[in-house]
Amino acid sequence: MRITVRVRPGARVDHVGGCRDSPHGPALLVSVRARAVEGQANAAVLEALAQAFGVRRSALSLVGGERSRDKIVELAGDDNRTADRLCDLLLGARRTI
Repeated sequence: MRITVRVRPGARVDHVGGCRDSPHGPALLVSVRARAVEGQANAAVLEALAQAFGVRRSALSLVGGERSRDKIVELAGDDNRTADRLCDLLLGARRTI
């Protein structure tokens, strides 16, 4: 399943939750402490999403937006479970990591 995310690098805490419009439709907000330097924020985003969805980091891959705040992430696994969790997160169920 592909998920559109909007990244906020340099945040005080890592958290996943909330919704924002993006060029690709509604995007899941992901805030990470890492700065957008040398791929650090991208790695932190994938780690935060893995924890929020309860999957291994290897189940996620960045497929678009490597140098943008709007990214597309591929999540391998049970699409029904992923869709349910994504709905919860988009509606604002924040998960501080």
